[in-house]
Amino acid sequence: MEGGNQSGVSEFLLLGLSENPEDQRVLFWVLLSMYLVTVVGNMLIILAIGFDSHLHTPMYFFLANLSFTDLFFVTNTIPKMLVNLQSQNKAISYVGCLTQLYFLVSLVALDNLILATMAYDRFVAICHPLHYATAMSPRLCMLLLILCWVLSVLYGLIHTLLMTKVTFCKSLKIHYIFCEMNVLLRLACSNTEVNHVVLMATGSFIFLIPCGFMIMSYVWIVRAILRIQSASSKYKAFSTCASHLAVVSLFYGTLCMVYLKPLHTYSMKDSVATVMYAVVTPMMNPFIYSLRNKDMHGALGKLFLRKASRQG
Repeated sequence: MEGGNQSGVSEFLLLGLSENPEDQRVLFWVLLSMYLVTVVGNMLIILAIGFDSHLHTPMYFFLANLSFTDLFFVTNTIPKMLVNLQSQNKAISYVGCLTQLYFLVSLVALDNLILATMAYDRFVAICHPLHYATAMSPRLCMLLLILCWVLSVLYGLIHTLLMTKVTFCKSLKIHYIFCEMNVLLRLACSNTEVNHVVLMATGSFIFLIPCGFMIMSYVWIVRAILRIQSASSKYKAFSTCASHLAVVSLFYGTLCMVYLKPLHTYSMKDSVATVMYAVVTPMMNPFIYSLRNKDMHGALGKLFLRKASRQG
C-alpha cells in the first residue's frame, strides 16, 4: 500500500472529536470503559459457546463468529483512540491509517453478512423446522462463513486500493478518532468521484442486498409465526428472533446515517453515528443476545462454575 502513496504523505494527525483537554479526559475514560466491557462481553460469549456442547448449533456458531468480528473490530480502532487521547503526539502513519481503514471497512461488511446469514438460519428454523438439520448442515454453515469472509476481504481491498490513488494536499489534520472513509475523502484534492461511485455501488451490493434478504426472511418468518395456533409457541418462536432483530436495527440504523448519503453532506452528526456503530453496537451485542436467552445464561453459569472449581 505504501507504494501507492501518490501525494508523498507520511502521516495524518488524528485530532479526535474535541481538542479540549477536559473533553479528552472524559472521552478517554468513557471509551476505555466501553472497550473493556466490549472485550469481556464478547469473550464470554465466545467461551460460553465453545465450552457448552448444547450451544454447538448453527445459530450459536454464527453468534460466536459475530462476537469474534466485533472483538477484532473494536481492537482495530479503540486502542489507537485511547493512545491519542492521552498523548501529545496525535500522528498515525499513512500505512497505519490505510491498514486501519482496511480492517474497519472489511469488518463492518463482515458483521453485516454474518447478520444476514443468521437471518437465513432463523428463517429455516421457523419456516422449515423439519428440514433444519439438513438445510443448516455443518458443511453449509462453514461454506456460508467462508463466503462472508471472502466478500468482506474483497470489499476492504477494493476501497483501500482505491484510497492509495487519492492525492492528499490539504491539511492532513483529521478531526476524528480513527481513519474513516468519508473523513479521508474529504481531505483529498484529487478527483474522488470514482471512489464515491464505487463506494455507493459496492455498498449497495454488500449492505442493501443482505438487508433486503433479511427483510424478506422476516416477512416469511412473521407469516409462519402467525399461522401457529398456540400463543406460547408464537411467543417462543418470536423470542428466538427478537435479539437478532434488535442488533440488525441498531447496526443498520447507525450505518445508513453515515454511508448511504452524498459525501458532501457528511457532518459531525455523522461522526457521532460512526462512533455508535464502531463502539456502541459491538458493546451492546453480547447484552442483547444474552439478556433473555436461557441457553446463554446456562452456558455462562457453567463457564463461571468451571472457573470457580478450578480455582478452588
